[in-house]
Parts: sequence; C-alpha cells; structure tokens
Amino acid sequence: MDTAEFRRRGKEMVDYVADYLENIEKRQVYPDVEPGYLRSLIPEEAPEQPETYEDVVKDIERVVMPGITHWHSPYFFAYFPTANSFPAILADMLSGAIGCVGFSWGTASEATLVALLAARCRMVKRILSDDPERPEADIISKLVAYSSDQAHSSVERAGLIGGVRMRKIPSDSKFSVRGEALRKVLEEDKAAGLIPFYFCATLGTTPSCAFDYITEIGPICNTEGIWMHIDAAYAGSAFICPEFRPLLDGVEFADSFNFNPHKWLLVNFDCSTMWVKNRTDIIAAFKMDPLYLKHDHQESGIHTLHTHTHTHTHSICHWQIPLGRRFRSLKIWFVFRMYGLRGLQDHIRKHVALAKEFEALVRVDERFQISAEVVLGLVCFRLKGSNDLNEALLKRINSARRIHLVPCQLSGRFVLRFAVCARTTESRHVQEAWAHITQLATELLRQFPQ
Repeated sequence: MDTAEFRRRGKEMVDYVADYLENIEKRQVYPDVEPGYLRSLIPEEAPEQPETYEDVVKDIERVVMPGITHWHSPYFFAYFPTANSFPAILADMLSGAIGCVGFSWGTASEATLVALLAARCRMVKRILSDDPERPEADIISKLVAYSSDQAHSSVERAGLIGGVRMRKIPSDSKFSVRGEALRKVLEEDKAAGLIPFYFCATLGTTPSCAFDYITEIGPICNTEGIWMHIDAAYAGSAFICPEFRPLLDGVEFADSFNFNPHKWLLVNFDCSTMWVKNRTDIIAAFKMDPLYLKHDHQESGIHTLHTHTHTHTHSICHWQIPLGRRFRSLKIWFVFRMYGLRGLQDHIRKHVALAKEFEALVRVDERFQISAEVVLGLVCFRLKGSNDLNEALLKRINSARRIHLVPCQLSGRFVLRFAVCARTTESRHVQEAWAHITQLATELLRQFPQ
C-alpha cells in the first residue's frame, strides 16, 4: 500500500467506522457464535502471496463481526463503560501514525501493582534504615497489604505478583470500608508480628460502585506509615463535576491515585492516569539507568527532584513497569479540547440521570428491589426471591441477546448490574431495556416455583 492508496483506503475506513457507530444499535449486542467459530472461516496458514485490500475488508463482516460484543451499543449495560468518541478515534489514528514509544501509565490494574511495589520498597528501606542487619527476605515475608472485600480482583493479583500476603477488610452494609474495620485488622496483624504497609481504597467498587471512607481510613494509614492507594478507575471521571467532588474528600491522605479516562471520559481504550504524592518513592522502586537510555534532558539524580530551580525533565519510564507505551496522551488532548469541560460534564451527568431513571422504574415494580445505593451510572437490582430465580432471569436476558448485563454478589445475594455505558444511550434505550427485563421476568415468574 503506497501513500495514494492509503489516502483512499483511509477515507473508506473512516466511512466504515462512521457507519458502524451510527448504526450500531441495529446489530445484535452480544454474539451467538461458539468459541472456535473462526476455525472454519479462515485458512489454517497465512497466505503465501499478498491478498487485496478489498478481500480483507469483505472479511470484516464475514469473519470478525459475528464474534464481536458491541460494547458501544446503547443496549450494552454490562460491566462499566469503555469510553469512545470521534475525537479520540482520530487521535488514535494519529498516535498509530507517529508510532513513538511514550512513557505513561497503563491501566488501573497496573497502577495498583506499581503503587504496591513502591510501597513495599519504601517499607523495606524504612525498616533496614533502623535495622541494617535484618534480612530483606524476613521483612518481605511479614509484609501485609489490605483492600476492601469489594475490591477488584486485580488488587489481589497485585499481592500475588508482589509476593506479599493480602487481607480483605470487611465492608459495611453499604459495601464500604470504615476506619474502625481497618484499625481492628491492623491491630490483630501487628500483634501477630506482621508489618502492614499498603491499603488499596476503592472509590466506586466494581460490584456496586461503593465508596470507601477515605476520610477515616486515610489518617489511620498516615499515622501507621501505610501507603494508601486510591483506585477510582470508573468513578474518577465523575469528579470533574462539582456535585460529585465530595466523594473525593480525603484524597489529601493518599500516596497515589488512579482513574481510567477510557472508562467514562470519552477517551477510547486504553488510557489510564496516575498521580503520586512523592515521586521519589516510585522512582526508588523502579529506576534503571542503562547507558542506552541516557539523554541530555534527564534529571541528574533523584536528589534533584525536590528542588525548584533545576531545568531537567523527569523520565517517566522510571515510574512504571514497561519501558514504553503508545502515544495515548494525544487522545486526552483531542477529547479535552474538542468537548471542553462543559461537554464532558454533560456526558457524565446524562449517564447518571439515565441510571436514576432506571432506578425509578425498578422501584415502581414491587417484584424487584434495589440492592445498593445508586450514586453514579450503575444500578444494582434483583427480583425479590432466591438467587436461583435471579440467575434464571439473567440467563434469559442474555440468551435473548437484545441487551447485555452481568451480575455481582452482594451480601451473599445474586444481583444484576445495569450500567449505563454507551455514549449514545438515550432514555428510550433505558425504557426498552426495562420493558424487556420485566417481560422476561413475568414469563419466568409464571414458570418458576416459589
């Protein structure tokens, strides 16, 4: 493909993408193919001779699309949003063309791991400064990290990768961690000779969008010398709206904070941001300085980082696990400039309003109940009755493939999650979804033994 053909094909692809997104609600939101369906549709070996672009494009609909879950369909209400917008798509195209290696953050899962590893390094160095003869392996064997019992599974995985034990703090009736619950577990572990070093607080948990009480947890962590990381992967985008900023109260106690613009801020996947209170803690854990990475504008050493007069830049490759990434900040730059703060706030508020609309529909139907407080764009609900009944309802919903939902478990109960996800979701889609759910519920209740 030469430049002339690229110009022509690029315009064709933009038209295809625009048509796809404009008509996405006409597509079945969830595929009905089985794993392995591709085997009969594609050759066993790569082609020996080049194929034409037309042949490749024809196979998008024949081969690729039958297996796609359409995350940007207005009938997709599963998980949490994965953002999308035309400015971000254009920026992604430019990012691919520039093709440079950017040094910036990965995802919320990686940010959790990076913070945990930095916290581990900080605590080990702190103990060794008081007891230089103590074996490092002995220290690490006694380290313990904490998270809510509602935290994302990636937090537990970070503990596995970091080689430290992880304890889950029981949440309250609103599925949030309170300060006293953390304090009780800390006292137990310290009495057992363990060393608390890290707590991952969640603002907007995956199951129910609950918020840990960081105004209570933060002072405890600061007093105990525990690193407090805040995972606000989904909810963090909402903090651009003044009415949701109180949910962030207590952030001043945090050592690190992360959220994913690719979830709710109209920046398509992947794009995640992380802040740290003291960058030297991160750099001390990850800095490697081989000769081939040195350049004229890097900082001369960690000791210069706290000065205000030096003109060196800070090499972000020392702040993370991978050395490089794609140029994803372009997407943020495009989206922020082309939507503006007001446009982004309108997007967040629209989704919250749609969730409140769905909540109101659920509350009117006495067969159903709301299972958790509706704060942002997620509604947790269920039929009054057994877990088996609700599992059967979800199975019918997803088997029909008109809308797509996923479940969670709250206080031992099987709960359905309705998350407003797509940028194009409107009130009519919410109303249609609820009508579909209630119709299936009516049919199920006729057949299901009570």
